[in-house]
Amino acid sequence: MDRLSETAITELGALCPGGLERNVDLSSISAWRIGGRADLVLRPSSTEEVAALLRWFSRHGIRPAVIGLTTNMLFDDAGLRAPCIQIGGRMAQIAFDGSEVRAQAGAWVPGFARKLMQAGLGGAEHTCGIPGTLGGLVCMNGGSQRKGIGSNILAVDSVDSIGMIRRREAADCGFAYRRSVFQTNGEVITAASMRFAPRPHAEIRSEMRAILADRRRKFPRKQPNCGSVFKSNPVMYSKIGPPGAVIEHLGFKGQRIGGALVSSRHANFIVNAGGARARDVLELISRITNAVENATGYRMEAEALFVGVDGKMYPADKVVLEVVK
Repeated sequence: MDRLSETAITELGALCPGGLERNVDLSSISAWRIGGRADLVLRPSSTEEVAALLRWFSRHGIRPAVIGLTTNMLFDDAGLRAPCIQIGGRMAQIAFDGSEVRAQAGAWVPGFARKLMQAGLGGAEHTCGIPGTLGGLVCMNGGSQRKGIGSNILAVDSVDSIGMIRRREAADCGFAYRRSVFQTNGEVITAASMRFAPRPHAEIRSEMRAILADRRRKFPRKQPNCGSVFKSNPVMYSKIGPPGAVIEHLGFKGQRIGGALVSSRHANFIVNAGGARARDVLELISRITNAVENATGYRMEAEALFVGVDGKMYPADKVVLEVVK
């Protein structure tokens, strides 16, 4: 796509004061440490700034890429020509009102869980080891131990593609296992209101420490990765087992393509063992997906999203490798 003019960049900077950066090395912000350079990254600080940016892009017929902390994203080695909106640390405010909590979408999930612990509110312990943003957690109805944050949601604020601010009550968010309406409606989550139950601080802390210890034991921590590569299918889980066990059973643990390596700790993790390219990761995902389907009849879906040069995002298992240079 055509690069933005200097006039356009000046206008965008005025809509997002202090939050514009050019020529960003995506591998420096990618959880996988993979990716070329992004022409322009905008980091808004409020719902209103997000709305203003999306209105500007809508008027000019431009579709920006929207990212969080990139813990489920794989960037193209060729970089990102589309302008990018990153919801992160500049949108991370958290406010308490008794058992109700309102938080911006850029809040870091482990930090959010810790603040709830300090406030004596239980119910988010299962999220304490998930290294993403609250917006991503809500979008995916994420969690662990078969739990999801949707059970605590009261309302979600979002901005649609033409810059209209919306608020949905929990019943209108379509929460199901690892699902929500935000995965398909094109809206950007900017904040959420939630309710949690009072619980003794010591009990919360003990449970969180146990969860974190278990994650440290099971999952790779020292090598760049995006967390679980494949979603857990409840039907497949009940009949055969979780993705990691199935992938390991088929002998993929330790398999490597270029710098991309199926972790020896947990087979549902692909790590960057050094110099990995996007194509290396995609090739491993393709081989695993096809092998599991051939062996079990179940086609696993990737949690990881591939972000193309044009900013369009695709589940990594559905990317055609021929178009990835």
